[in-house]
Amino acid sequence: MILADKIIALRKKNGFSQEELAEKLGVSRQSISKWEGAQSTPDLDRVLEMSKLFGVSTDYLLKDEMEETEYVNSEDGSLRRVSMEEANSFLSVKAYTAKRIAAGTMLCITGAASLIFMGGVSEAEEKYGISENACGAIGMIALLIFVAAATALFIHSGMLTKPYAYLETDEFETEYGVSGMVKERRKQYEGKYAKYNITGACLCILSAVPLFGGAFSNDDVLAAMSVCAALIIAGIGCIFFIVAGINNESFLKLLQEGEYSPERKRKPHIASKVGTIYWLAVSAGYVVTSLVTDNWGESWIILAAAGILFPIALIISGMIENKKS
Repeated sequence: MILADKIIALRKKNGFSQEELAEKLGVSRQSISKWEGAQSTPDLDRVLEMSKLFGVSTDYLLKDEMEETEYVNSEDGSLRRVSMEEANSFLSVKAYTAKRIAAGTMLCITGAASLIFMGGVSEAEEKYGISENACGAIGMIALLIFVAAATALFIHSGMLTKPYAYLETDEFETEYGVSGMVKERRKQYEGKYAKYNITGACLCILSAVPLFGGAFSNDDVLAAMSVCAALIIAGIGCIFFIVAGINNESFLKLLQEGEYSPERKRKPHIASKVGTIYWLAVSAGYVVTSLVTDNWGESWIILAAAGILFPIALIISGMIENKKS
């Protein structure tokens, strides 16, 4: 992207007309028009002024090969400003990716259910005529396909939200009207947020019902199907939690409230570290337990229990963090 295109994009993103930008830089509107038409280029002093005004690096402005915007705080210590256009774009991207992340999570759960189901089929080799090795291979192939599809969704979602990563970690200011718009949209979303959370909670509770049906059966396939049904129902509940949580979190990021307040951004966060250590320990415990007992069909309960206890671990880590602060 050449300098002319970058000036146009930054001017529009910040809501400036050519006349307004010309006034701020102390040049004529015709100069701005020529810069944007690639008929002339601004001198170094004007480039430096635009760097400060737009909150971007001079390297980004001058190097055509730099396609991704590189934001920096200006030398006078002013914060980056979020425009109405950027705020609306962020909310739209988060609403779009929330569904993709939820779908990816469901794909992972479906893959695990496929592996468990084939494990049940392998126990009834004589009845279905499928060898244990074949069942294991089919289950692993299905799991890998589902996980690969989920990974694609996660990566694509991450690429779409990457330009807005600063909203989570950096302090910023919003232009006039942005805060009011976000608050109004959050107020409109409150009803749906409550319904999604209630639905998700009910489905997670009801996911235990199929397990009771499988508990009274001596059929390994039926028992495996009951576990799969429980996972699928719980997975659907997770979809509601994820979509509601991501959308609500996007409002908090723009309003800089809760976990994303300026005060919290200045403090070191231990929640992410706790999450990483927690799930690594859980995964290791699940694999070791399953290998030692050779009972993969029941050791999955470790993962289910870990999922229930994870919010408690986050709450405890947050209390410790606040106490240290």
